[in-house]
Amino acid sequence: MGNVDTSLYDSDFYLWTQQAAESLRSGVLASDDLEHAAEEIADMGKRDRRELESRMMALVMHLIKWAAQPQMRETSTWLATINEQRTQIEGVLAQSPSLRALLVIDLPPVYTKAAKQAAIETRIPLSELKSKLGSGEPLPANLLLSEDFLPEHLGDLVR
Repeated sequence: MGNVDTSLYDSDFYLWTQQAAESLRSGVLASDDLEHAAEEIADMGKRDRRELESRMMALVMHLIKWAAQPQMRETSTWLATINEQRTQIEGVLAQSPSLRALLVIDLPPVYTKAAKQAAIETRIPLSELKSKLGSGEPLPANLLLSEDFLPEHLGDLVR
């Protein structure tokens, strides 16, 4: 295929990806496109980490709502969302196992964001949610991802 039209990177990204992939396979990718390809590969890893963080936030938020409003469990779709997030998270981690180690780093801010969103959705004041969650550390990710884990109380979400 030869060199890729580097202007495609800005004007038709999809076409650029297809041509660049073919040029990589042929071993003839131009140096300008090598830099673009390197950036895109790095961004793919960042995208997976963002997806993991987003799904963990949704999981923790729904676990908070589950624990904070037990009277709503029967009529909500929280359990379905909890199970779906766990399934999707396990899929991301199966494709990129090294991201599992980053969960330890990412969990504290995930809890903070999830609590803020849960407060908005439940109309429970954030200060009340935070006081019931306490000042403990987030539970380990493997427990949050366990299909058997559903917190009965907000305090069950920290150790």
